[in-house]
Parts: sequence; C-alpha cells; structure tokens
Amino acid sequence: MQAPPVKDGPRINDEIRVPRVLLIDQNGEKQGEMPTSAALEAAEEAGLDLVEIVPNANPPVCKILDYGKFKFQEQKKKNEARKRQKVVELKEIKLRPNIDKHDYDVKAKSMHRFFEEGDKVKVTLRFRGREMAHPELGMKLLQQVKADFDEVAKVEYEPRMEGRQMIMILAPR
Repeated sequence: MQAPPVKDGPRINDEIRVPRVLLIDQNGEKQGEMPTSAALEAAEEAGLDLVEIVPNANPPVCKILDYGKFKFQEQKKKNEARKRQKVVELKEIKLRPNIDKHDYDVKAKSMHRFFEEGDKVKVTLRFRGREMAHPELGMKLLQQVKADFDEVAKVEYEPRMEGRQMIMILAPR
C-alpha cells in the first residue's frame, strides 16, 4: 500500500486533526481555545481557510485567512531574502617577492575594494628561480600586507609555504 503524499507547508482546513485549537480570527484577534470543528465553521462563515500557524504549540495555533494569499506572501518573503543575501567570494591577489612600491599600492587598492564588497582575499606570493633561496623576503612582504590591512581584515589562514608559493587568506572584519 502506498503512503499518502507528504505535503510541505502548514496544514489547512480538514487536514488539521487535533481535537482543540487556539483560534485567531481574520482581524488578528484572539478568539480563545475551541474545538477544531467550531474553528472550521467560523472559517467557513468568513469564506476563508483555517490555517495551522504554530503546529507545535499546545493547543496548536490556527488562524483564519486566505491560504492562497498567505502562500503568495510567504513566497515573496523568501525571494526577497534570497535577493538580499551576499555570497562571499574568494578573490586572489598575486604578488612577487621583489614587488615595486607602486605595483604594491595598486594591488592594495584592489584588496581594499574586495574587503568593502565583503569578499575574502587570498594573497599568493609566487617564487621563481633563485627567489626560492630567500623565503624570508616573502614572509616579510606578507607580514607587511597583514599590518596594512589589520583594521579592515583579519587573517583567516596564516602565511604558509606551499611548493613554490606562499599563501595567506584574509577575511573582512
């Protein structure tokens, strides 16, 4: 035998199978605790639906309202919330150990913009050839980056060597 389909959303009208409910009418006024059948009749008289708003309460709280309109409002709220949410991206800035002052300033300006937009920044310091002999220069540069962005960003991943590159991740405060 097949199980009945599982319905998402609140129970309405005849789906409410508890003996007593706390009723709130269409004007938002509390009508008190009453048998479910009386609440269903009140909803029918108003030409609206009886919707279970708080199913876990004792007794469950039901409200008389237009279910179609209620579902539409809920959908609008969900869409609005999705529109406002910000996805944090990981932006990458690539540096070299012997970077010039102006080049560093240009990269720093980009990093400031990324932090203002709420994104994380991965600072990758690439070593080539003989630069590998002086990893302390790279560490010094990353410590400078850390110090320059101390007030706007926190270090999420401390500077660390990974093969021929040194990596550090900063997140906005």
